[in-house]
Amino acid sequence: MNKLEQLRQMTEVVADTGDIKAIAKYQPLDATTNPSLLLKAAHLPQYESLISEAAGSVRSSKISDAEKVNVLVDKYAVAVGCEILNIVPGRVSTEVDARLSFDTEASLARARRLIRFYEESGVSRDRILIKLASTWEGIRAADTLEREGINCNLTLLFCDVQAVAAAKAGVFLISPFVGRILDWHKKVEQRDSFDAEEDPGVLSVRNIYRMFKSKGLSTVVMGASFRNAGEIEALAGCDRLTIAPELLAELAGDDGPLERVLSPDDSADFVDCDYRDEADFRFQLNANAMATEKLAEGIRGFVTDQAKLEQILVGYL
Repeated sequence: MNKLEQLRQMTEVVADTGDIKAIAKYQPLDATTNPSLLLKAAHLPQYESLISEAAGSVRSSKISDAEKVNVLVDKYAVAVGCEILNIVPGRVSTEVDARLSFDTEASLARARRLIRFYEESGVSRDRILIKLASTWEGIRAADTLEREGINCNLTLLFCDVQAVAAAKAGVFLISPFVGRILDWHKKVEQRDSFDAEEDPGVLSVRNIYRMFKSKGLSTVVMGASFRNAGEIEALAGCDRLTIAPELLAELAGDDGPLERVLSPDDSADFVDCDYRDEADFRFQLNANAMATEKLAEGIRGFVTDQAKLEQILVGYL
C-alpha cells in the first residue's frame, strides 16, 4: 500500500480543497472549505454556472445591494458544499464570514442562514460543519450552535487554551493548524527548516490529541494547514487530518512504510491546560505570542480573500 492508503487505516482523511476534480480523485471522507479556497474555486470553469444560478436567485430580492452580496456569498459557499457532498460520504465544512469573528450574535445569524440554505437545497445539517474562528466569541457561538444540533469546526486554532475552550463548549471538531505554527517559528528563530519530530506545529497537535484522549474529551482533533508530507506522517493516527491535493498526491505516490504515531490509548506525557473564565482565556491566549499573532493574521487573511471573492461575485448580480 502507498502511504495514503496506510494513513486511511489509522486516520480519517479529509480534503482541504474546493476542487471537485481533486476530491473525486482522492475520495476523502470529508472536505473542508474556507474563503481562500472558495476564492480559488470561483476561478474554476465548473463553478461558473453555480455562481450564475445563485446570483439569479438573489438578484430580484428586495434587500439592499450590500446584503445581496452577503447572501450571494453564502449561497455560493453552499452551492460548492452541495457539489462536494455529491462526492464525499461524510461532511463538508463551510465557514462563517471572518469579519464576524468577534461578534457572537452575528456569527450565529450567519451560521443559521448557511444551515437554512443547505436545508433548502435538500442537505440535512448532520452533513455540515460550520467553521468559526477560535476566538472567545467564535467559541461561544459554537457552544450555542452545538446545543441547537448544528455541529461546528473551530478553525484558526493555534494553542492549547483555544482547544480546551472549544472542547468545553462541546464542539464536534477542532482544526489545530500545523504549518502556520511552523511558519512563525521559522521566522522568529531564523531557521530554514525543522525536522518533523521537533516541528512546533506537530508537537502542538500531538499534545492536544494526548490531552483530549487522557481527559476523555469527545471533540475530534483534525490537524490542518500542512507544509510538507513529513508533518502529516508525524501525526499518523490523529483522529482526522485535512490535506491539500498536492500533499495527497505525494502520499499516494510513496510506497514506503508509515508507522502509527498517535492512538487513543496513548500513554505519553502531555502538558495539561485549563482556564477559569473569559478573562483567563484571553490572558493565556495573549501570553502566547505565536497564537495571538497567527490568529490575527489568519482572520485578516480570510477577510482579504472574502473581499476578493465578493468583488468577483458582485459582477454576477
